[in-house]
Amino acid sequence: MPADLLAAVVLALAVLLFTLTPLSGLFLRIPIGLLMVLFVPGYVLIAALFPRKGDLDGIERIALSFGLSIAVVPLIGLGLNYTPWGIRLIPVVLSIVAFTLLMAAVAYWRRISLSPEERFSLNLRQWIGSLKDEIRAEGERGWVDKALTIILILSIIASIVALVYVVVTPKEGEKFTEFYILGPGGKAYDYPTEVRAGNNSTVIVGVVNHEYRLTNYTMEILLNNTPAVDIQLNDTAIALSTFEHDRSAPIIPIMSMNLSLQHNDTWEQPLTYILDETGDRQKLQFLLYKEGNFTAPYRDLHLWVNVTDMNRRPSKDLGNDGNQDWTQDWQDFPDRLIKFRGNLPPER
Repeated sequence: MPADLLAAVVLALAVLLFTLTPLSGLFLRIPIGLLMVLFVPGYVLIAALFPRKGDLDGIERIALSFGLSIAVVPLIGLGLNYTPWGIRLIPVVLSIVAFTLLMAAVAYWRRISLSPEERFSLNLRQWIGSLKDEIRAEGERGWVDKALTIILILSIIASIVALVYVVVTPKEGEKFTEFYILGPGGKAYDYPTEVRAGNNSTVIVGVVNHEYRLTNYTMEILLNNTPAVDIQLNDTAIALSTFEHDRSAPIIPIMSMNLSLQHNDTWEQPLTYILDETGDRQKLQFLLYKEGNFTAPYRDLHLWVNVTDMNRRPSKDLGNDGNQDWTQDWQDFPDRLIKFRGNLPPER
């Protein structure tokens, strides 16, 4: 088998090895993948179209190999877009490898159908010699060929340098941090919103760093009461305001911790806390600060929780049960402001 076609087949198989196996983490995946995307598919296509030695010279084959590869690979992706597999890593790799192997087989079949003197063969020394002859050519026609050859060589070199630069120094995307809370089962539901005072509650908290640098975080969990809300009790609308905090008193968090994460690192841990202050519709806040800036939270999450006494059953949301006896709820909120609209409820 000709050396150039054999090299193309070996590179295609190497792409499978360094993409679909545990060896995908090695650095060799990058240069081999670039060759398969930008050069090899076009080269085997040119080899299949022009099997004769005199069809094209060396520099023309190289230039056309780059150009056709850049044209063929997007067309393969466009075709995959209309298939059930879509444009994903494994279908793209398999399609490019299959195209390369097919074109290499066609090129081999077309070459062996020619006489040994007519067949194209890879001869680097001959290619370099012909390139030097074109650069040294004299006369009006020679100057045109020389200029075109130099421009073509410079274009290929510039394209390769630009490609290497883009790969080595990728453009930074949007800088942000993911901050989320999950229920004890690791799902975005079944949060502990009905708890008894003094009992343990557990949620899973996650932080993902997409800031493109090492970032220091501080996370706090604290409990605040909620603003006034309107609720419906039978046919009477009642507005309940919550306990007012002393604005001058410092807010002591239930839990506080510091995190340091590299770019794309993920921190996800279950956190267990205890709520002691009883009350309904309390705002349990999860605050995330960045780089010691405590002026305002960088990210803010919250849960609405009902905290009941140990000797009392967990409270229901008022209005969910039309027959609920709300005398106990009235007595549990002596410091709340009660405003009535419409018909007053019976005296208790």
